[in-house]
Amino acid sequence: MRTLATGYAAALPGRDTHSLMHGLDGVQLTFMPMGDRDGAFDPEHNVILINSRVRPERQRFTLAHEISHALLLGDDDLLSDLHDAFEGDRLEQVIETLCNVGAAALLMPTDLIAGMLARFGPTGRALGELARRADVSASTALYALAEHTDAPVLYAVCALTRAGSDDPDDGPAGKVLTVRVSGGAPGVKYSLRPGTPVPDDHPVAVALDTRLPIVQDSYVPFRSGRRMPAQVDAFPDRQRVLVSFRLPDRPAARDEA
Repeated sequence: MRTLATGYAAALPGRDTHSLMHGLDGVQLTFMPMGDRDGAFDPEHNVILINSRVRPERQRFTLAHEISHALLLGDDDLLSDLHDAFEGDRLEQVIETLCNVGAAALLMPTDLIAGMLARFGPTGRALGELARRADVSASTALYALAEHTDAPVLYAVCALTRAGSDDPDDGPAGKVLTVRVSGGAPGVKYSLRPGTPVPDDHPVAVALDTRLPIVQDSYVPFRSGRRMPAQVDAFPDRQRVLVSFRLPDRPAARDEA
């Protein structure tokens, strides 16, 4: 799937919406209210539908995801292999996962990710720059960056949420800084669960308060209370902080439960 998407992207004139559709001859793009659905590809009528009421960056990823559906349906060998290996709900799950892989390859080519890592290293700044330049969400950029990071690094996106709520925009009162999403480089077995609180004196919290980037030897604030030593690179970006935790070596322990 990544090879399909990479080959498609290589022939595009750019990464804007019009350019992304450039290689799909005869396929129309339509924006319309779609309720809870982000988008869909209708191969019978050759149309990609995108929910007009979601954020632009979400629309962009959804478009790349639906283009990946079209690419997959056009590859008889890959489609046959999938149907041979999976069926039912599992087949649908695998196809959705592959289309996410394809979307990431379309929007964040390897050379772009490599360029961010070469310039900024495996840092919160690299995460922020990748999200900005690819025009994708920080969580989407996080997974792509983590996949291409060789160092033992755990990435996280942290934001203010109201106590007892997972919605960062759910009221101004009682807000706490929590982990929204996290992911590690290959071989890093630890993770931070969404909703994990960040202590007020942690460098991540200080970066949000001061709006200044911070690089400091500190720790990974696991929900269990365990403090794993790590070099913390906290990069404030609007109402969130993009973070990399550089671990002293590649851990081999199980994921945090």
